[in-house]
Parts: sequence; C-alpha cells; structure tokens
Amino acid sequence: MKTSTKKICKVLIFSDLLITIAEFSKTKNLLLTTIILLLMFTGIMTTAMAQEAKTAGNQATTADEAAIQANNPLASIKTFNLHNYYVPNLSGMPDATSNTFWFRYAQPIGRFLVRASLPLSTVPMSGETNKAGLGDLNAFATYLAIKNAKTTLGIGPLLAFPTASNAALGSGKWQAGLALIAFQVVSPQFQTGGLITWQMSYAGNADREQTNLMAVQIFGMWQLGGGTYLRSSGIMQFNLENGYYNVPFGLGLGKVLKTDKLIFNLFAEPQFTVLHYGDGQPQLQFFFGINTQF
Repeated sequence: MKTSTKKICKVLIFSDLLITIAEFSKTKNLLLTTIILLLMFTGIMTTAMAQEAKTAGNQATTADEAAIQANNPLASIKTFNLHNYYVPNLSGMPDATSNTFWFRYAQPIGRFLVRASLPLSTVPMSGETNKAGLGDLNAFATYLAIKNAKTTLGIGPLLAFPTASNAALGSGKWQAGLALIAFQVVSPQFQTGGLITWQMSYAGNADREQTNLMAVQIFGMWQLGGGTYLRSSGIMQFNLENGYYNVPFGLGLGKVLKTDKLIFNLFAEPQFTVLHYGDGQPQLQFFFGINTQF
C-alpha cells in the first residue's frame, strides 16, 4: 500500500509539470504561468514533506547530505531541471517585461557530463504584442578532469542550434564554443562553484548579426540545516559583439526534499542588476525553479 502511494505521488508530481508546460504554451501569459508554477511548487513541497514526516532517525544528516548533492551541477546522477526567469524591468524599454522558462537535462556518461537546455521565451516587441515560443537549443559535454569528494572540474565543447520558433526568440545562427564548470565543497556548511560558457556563430542566416557571447555564473550555497540553504547564483552576460553586458547579484532561499528515489531542490532567488550597458538588459529578475535528481 505504501509503495502504491509513493508511485501515485510521483505521478502527480510529473502531471503537475506537464500541465504547467501545456498552460504556458497555450496562454503565453507570464502572470498565469508564474501563479501556476508557484502552485506547483506548493503541491510538490506538500507531497514530499508528507513523505519526509514518516522517516525519522537520521533525517537532519540525510537532508544535509542531500542538499550538498542537490546543488552540485557535476554530481554523478541524472538531473531534470525546470528554471524560470521573470524580468519585470528592462533597461531602455519602459513597461516592457520578459520571461524565459528553461528545460534542462543533464546526465553523466563515463567521465563526461552532458547537459542540454531548451528555452520557452516571451519577449517584448516594439509596437507589437509580445512574441512567445521556443528559443535556441544549446548543449555542452564537459570532461571531468578533476573528480573527488571535495572538488570537481570539467571542460568541454558547447554547441547552440537555431531552433527558435520565431526570429525574435533566437539568433538564427549555428554556434560553437566552450564550457568550463567547477564545484567545490569548502565545508559541510558552504559550497561554491562556477560555470563559464563562450559561444560564437560560424554559420546560419546571413542577414542576422554575428554572435560572440560569454556567460559567467559564480554560485554559492550556505547550508542552514535540515535541507534548507541560502543561495546566490546570478549569471553575468557579456555580448562581445556589441559590447552590451549585464551583471546581477542574487540572494535566495532553497529547500531540498528527499524521497526514496528522487531528490527535489526547490528555490526562489530575486536578482538585482548592479552593472549593465545597453538596452533590453534586466534591471531586476526573479529566478525560481525545481531541480530533480534521479
């Protein structure tokens, strides 16, 4: 009976995810999508916490260990992430908003970590309604040159594909570059790491601008105990082609919930821009999501 209940809970969790994706694609409504995601978070947290309540003993120790693993992007485990960036303010664009919902899947293959990311975006258009749809798919495969209990370091090629459903949602270019990723367990309380990606165009629509982009993400996690943690994970964006850049600082809260076979990592993190140049840069953004390890 208990096994059946657990299976039903997992089915309900994934059903919530599918419903959210469907609603986003149909309505293209940022506010509605945000509300649905928050309700989904509440449902998942309630379900997982109900299961947690049945397991006593070494709960705190297990939760702390799970929290460290859940925040390690190079952990030797499959991961499916749903991330959402809502931007209520864009530089040089009064009253404009944007939203990007990311699907991310990562899987270790031997000494390699392979990660693919696909965005669903809604972007403002001057004189028009917002455009919404699929963006450009990107993927990287990093070779784990260093891998031990404290430190993990990987480097490898990155590819981006012009899969956008509308010209406003993608570059129109085939792109290639590099990804460098690291994770360090400084102590049981504090973990840090970073992800640096660089990509530039080498083929594609000749009428579109060339691309030369770099993203630098430095992240840190401070464990508060019981699977709860503070986090900061802003991504600095640099357009090396036109000189535009954006440097945010984030501070948020996360909670890791462990079931028999799944680890859920739920978090919310407002991010404030401290430096930027160019129109269309986020001045404030709200980053929230669910990471699932299995």
